[in-house]
Amino acid sequence: MSADYNEEAYENALIELFQNMGWEHVYGPDIDRDWHTPLYDAVLEDSIRRLNPKAAPAAIDEALLKLRHFENAELKKKNAIFMEYLQNGIEVSYHQNGETKSDIIYIADFNNPSNNSFIVANQWTFIENSNKRPDILLFLNGLSICLFELKSPSREQTDASEAYTQIRNYMQEIPSMFIYNCICVMSDQLTSKAGTITSGEDRFIEWKNMGVPA
Repeated sequence: MSADYNEEAYENALIELFQNMGWEHVYGPDIDRDWHTPLYDAVLEDSIRRLNPKAAPAAIDEALLKLRHFENAELKKKNAIFMEYLQNGIEVSYHQNGETKSDIIYIADFNNPSNNSFIVANQWTFIENSNKRPDILLFLNGLSICLFELKSPSREQTDASEAYTQIRNYMQEIPSMFIYNCICVMSDQLTSKAGTITSGEDRFIEWKNMGVPA
């Protein structure tokens, strides 16, 4: 592998890989947004309204409120609630014309993938306990469902294990990012592994087909 094939080059190659699969690319510093939320709010709101065209505005608002504000609980409990939302929709109650009504608001369309928003973002700063900037995030309808932590494939002193350590650090410093996380990926190109927020390093599974050309 070329000695000048560094982390930035690898990051760009992965972004291109997702672009070739139809994902839209955004560069974090170019987006006007609230750096204190892990959500891509503008895309989230647009997506939920598009996915639920017949829903009452009050029902949409209640679903967004539930997505943005989870009750106090351990991170893995919040993540489990989110996974329920993602798979089965968000049950909401709202008032309309003096009546209490209920509905289910969906945050992803599994039957019609093209109805969803797919965005790959790099250098997406998020501020919570401290200021952090994951290498690559994948957003499904404005929800940060996947985080990539990359290490330079040309530096002998770093490897995918160091990426795992960085992911665990992120979970302490920007825990809200991981409420919405479905998968974490650590990679130095030579070794790429995927796991969940509850996976120890030994439980991350090798992702053999993620490689990009050197």
